[in-house]
Amino acid sequence: MLDVGDAVPEVTLKDADGADFTLARYRGKPLVVYFYPKADTPGCTSEAKDFTALAADFAALGMPVVGISRDKPARLKKFAEKYGLTVTLASDEPGEMCEAFDTWVEKSLYGRKYMGIERASFLVGADGKIQRIWPKVKVKGHAAEVLEAAKGL
Repeated sequence: MLDVGDAVPEVTLKDADGADFTLARYRGKPLVVYFYPKADTPGCTSEAKDFTALAADFAALGMPVVGISRDKPARLKKFAEKYGLTVTLASDEPGEMCEAFDTWVEKSLYGRKYMGIERASFLVGADGKIQRIWPKVKVKGHAAEVLEAAKGL
């Protein structure tokens, strides 16, 4: 996994409308980047709703929030519309950003091993360098914890 002080990798993502972008579009502003396994699943929905509920607080700090999964852009758009999500959702369908952030890991469920996204969050400074990392995130209360840390930037 990347360390505090590392620069955010520049990988091209797709937004929910299918348009290309990189995290460099946010350079000059602090940023929250969170990785989640799959849109419209219980934990991922709770996390996205929690970040959306605090979106105005993050915006008051001048801090966009970007959620990244390997879902197709059309699925992200449907997910955002279904739950009224206001955070930016990004598709890393090829997995390049997940690899760069080391969130694509071997997981195990009922003894079956498979590859998937490890839920993790990164607080990025205006200079594009990682200020804080939350690996292996537990959803409950996480968005509020990130907001408190963001206030310290």
